[in-house]
Amino acid sequence: MLKRSTAVFAALLAASALLQPLAHADGLSDITQRGTLKVAVPQDFPPFGSVGPDMKPRGLDIDTAALLAQRLNVKLELTPVNSTNRIPFLTTGKVDLVISSLGKNPEREQVIDFSKPYAPFYLAVFGPPDVAIGSLDALKGKTISVTRGAIEDIELSKVAPPEAIIKRFEDNNSTIAAYLAGQTDLIASGNVVMTAISERNPKRIPAMKIKLKDSPVYVGLNKNEPQLLAKVNEIIDAAHADGSLDKNSQTWLKQPLPADL
Repeated sequence: MLKRSTAVFAALLAASALLQPLAHADGLSDITQRGTLKVAVPQDFPPFGSVGPDMKPRGLDIDTAALLAQRLNVKLELTPVNSTNRIPFLTTGKVDLVISSLGKNPEREQVIDFSKPYAPFYLAVFGPPDVAIGSLDALKGKTISVTRGAIEDIELSKVAPPEAIIKRFEDNNSTIAAYLAGQTDLIASGNVVMTAISERNPKRIPAMKIKLKDSPVYVGLNKNEPQLLAKVNEIIDAAHADGSLDKNSQTWLKQPLPADL
């Protein structure tokens, strides 16, 4: 039994030794030497990522990937992914980074690392720019359209004053239609949905009034890549300072970059 246990332990040590170089691989050097940055991006989640009429990928995440590649002075190679396979593509080495409307949570933080945020993703109460809503109390007497049972319905119900009139609809299209038709003063939804509204009805372009839940998006990286993480964060900081991130937000989300991002 002792010999068998010793053999098993020795095998584990050998396997660990084999994996060690991978765990501490220098991803930044690999990208620089290869001359290519491989990035996982969405293809069916506009405005973060979709396929344009010219059959080329476009969106906020695609522009962010291009910005990183440009400032790393390498070529960009995009790999379309969905919400299920985007992290496995990273951890198995198929891509260097995930830029795919990726939110941070404790479960994901056990598997991968995250950069600083590069774009907003949030739920909020929105309304016309000329409607002044500075606090939750200002929702008193206002009608707010929301999709029944959605997370924005849950979050709004937690904080809205009793005097607010919440009109619940059975699907997103009905919620949006009620706001666009002027049946409600305000709408509770996500900032991505607001982009669609802005494109459909410029006269009712919604501006954020009350933020309900904040979940910005980040670049995903493999763990144990301190040089690559530091470089990505350096580029994000520079793009924040020079207005590049704000330009992306204005272009794709039709909203300025939040001051607290």
